[in-house]
Amino acid sequence: MPKCDNCGSFVTTEYVRVFAPEGMNNPRVCPSCEDKVRDGGDVREARATRH
Repeated sequence: MPKCDNCGSFVTTEYVRVFAPEGMNNPRVCPSCEDKVRDGGDVREARATRH
């Protein structure tokens, strides 16, 4: 079962296929992450917390 490398939340295999870099089994960040966001091909600190 894939999990987010940042927060440990469950993600679907479809999410991994679309958003994780090729060759990775888990995404580096997911929609459940409050402290990081995807920014193009990179991950950056969130400018504001999400709830």
